[in-house]
Amino acid sequence: MAEFKNPEQELERFQRRLAVAGGLVLLAFFLLFVRFFWLQVIQHEHYRTRAEDNRIALVPIVPNRGLIVDRNGTVLARNYSAYTLEIMPSKVADLEAVIDELADIVDIQPKDRKRFRKLLEESRNFESLPIRTRLTDEEVARFVAQRFRFPGVDVKARLFRQYPNGDLASHALGYIGRVNDRDLASIEKNEAEDNYRGTEHFGKTGLEQKYEFELHGQTGFEQVEVDAGGRAVRVLERTPPVPGSNLVLTLDAKLQQVVEKAFGKRRGALVAIEPSTGGILALVSMPGYDPNLFVDGINLLDWEALNTSEDKPMVNRALNGAYPPGSTFKPFMALAALETGKRTPQQSIADPGFFTFGGHTFRDDKKGGHGIVDMYKSIVHSCDTYYYVLANDMGIDAIANFMRQLGFGSPTGIDIEGESRGVLPSQAWKKERFRKPEQQKWYAGETISIGIGQGYNAYTPIQLAQATAALASGGVLYRPHLVKYVENLATGERTLIEPQPLRTLPFKPANIEVIKRAMVGVNTEGTGARAFAGAEYVAGGKTGTAQVYSLKGGKYEASKVHERLRDHALFIAFAPADKPTIALAVLVENGGFGAQTAAPIARQVLDYYLLGKLPREAAPEYGEIVEDD
Repeated sequence: MAEFKNPEQELERFQRRLAVAGGLVLLAFFLLFVRFFWLQVIQHEHYRTRAEDNRIALVPIVPNRGLIVDRNGTVLARNYSAYTLEIMPSKVADLEAVIDELADIVDIQPKDRKRFRKLLEESRNFESLPIRTRLTDEEVARFVAQRFRFPGVDVKARLFRQYPNGDLASHALGYIGRVNDRDLASIEKNEAEDNYRGTEHFGKTGLEQKYEFELHGQTGFEQVEVDAGGRAVRVLERTPPVPGSNLVLTLDAKLQQVVEKAFGKRRGALVAIEPSTGGILALVSMPGYDPNLFVDGINLLDWEALNTSEDKPMVNRALNGAYPPGSTFKPFMALAALETGKRTPQQSIADPGFFTFGGHTFRDDKKGGHGIVDMYKSIVHSCDTYYYVLANDMGIDAIANFMRQLGFGSPTGIDIEGESRGVLPSQAWKKERFRKPEQQKWYAGETISIGIGQGYNAYTPIQLAQATAALASGGVLYRPHLVKYVENLATGERTLIEPQPLRTLPFKPANIEVIKRAMVGVNTEGTGARAFAGAEYVAGGKTGTAQVYSLKGGKYEASKVHERLRDHALFIAFAPADKPTIALAVLVENGGFGAQTAAPIARQVLDYYLLGKLPREAAPEYGEIVEDD
């Protein structure tokens, strides 16, 4: 039986289906519109930036590092540009094979390979590392012609640090090296990550380290359009870098050179200070090292040579070496006696040549003694017995309390890192220093040797120079500093390092004059007279000889002692005596008697600084044993 369709129902069903389909289409368009609005309007900036990033690269431009010059404008650290052959290890499958192939094109020595491996161990593998620096134009041309064979290898123009005077003032200047994790931590701590993009070197020691952020400058950027392969097509925008500031030092490079020449091959240190400002005129630690070795990454042979050398050239003896001051301590002991009322200048003792205490005999260096000795004579002729008695009268804590005012036993605050405190002995110091109760007790007999600068006394040459400068200036203790001012090349602004008097010592001028007069006597009629014979100026000084090991009652004979066990020679000085413009401390390790080894060095320094006279010859070599006069 045939079924008849109801046209009206069919039309109604069709219209419902059409409405649903139309609704779905409209919903789809609505969703597309919403998505379109989201992408084109709401997320417009985001996707625009991403698109630009795919097309534009930001390339950092490392600024020129600031120069370091001495007080007269002599350049001590500068920059130069050179080509380097660099490998990005992350893009090279077989490094050794690639280096072998490169060696057929450019000259790659075994030391270059060792340095590269050392850098590879220390660096992140996505960094570009130099396998050869300072390429010649011919080498650059040969590599460029073969570049297609070496993906991940390229020639780049780099700025290099150069120290044109080699090892001159190396411990003051320090050196730079490639950025390591410790440097990155310092950069992050100073919130300078953006400014160090592209920077590969960082100050490691000395002034290069202390003034790293002033020397570095402001990194610039180039907006570069790149192609699909990431290669630069054109520069869209450029923000030039701002070069680092220059450091102008208080140091006198010629004076520094005179001192280093005067030391010859001897080990030791000398610090010369301007008493009226605390500015360092010369800071010498011998032997030094060539900071140029570190700029490209020092090779293993040079590194091992420096670190295994018995002479320890990497140790800054001026700041890190702590030595007994020997008899150079006596002027300060005498000043302590005057200030504390323990002695007057006229009080005398009868010196038999020894002092007995607690059953132990402390001997004077002059057999039979110096006879009747007052304060002037005790300094001029360096009478030990006078200071044995004085130390016993004062007691260790009174000595320590006085010496602390002069800076002994504390870092001076000089503007480079790594300064030692030295040892200023006292009862409290010994209690803290040793663990066992019997070792912690201070024995009165230990105070006796303190009076002549022996015993537990141990101070750095810069502490000794600072105290001498305070004496020369009439009692003002300045913080020593190497930088005179920081010069911003972009603005021309000069940031002066103002002299910083740490304190004005409450000493009576008359007492200071007593000590200074006696120190002048040292150089005219005492232990320094031979070294300063014929000097065209008046200088104050004091010799010192410090034992390296205990004689235990035996007699010291330099010629029978190993060179490294011989006494240290010391000398402190200031000049001109009436208005000092320079004060210094000299230490010659195992140099024997201060009068004959350290004092002649001081004489050469003062002759040059005050008169412009250059020394005729260096100090005697170690093989020449010098006996006491």
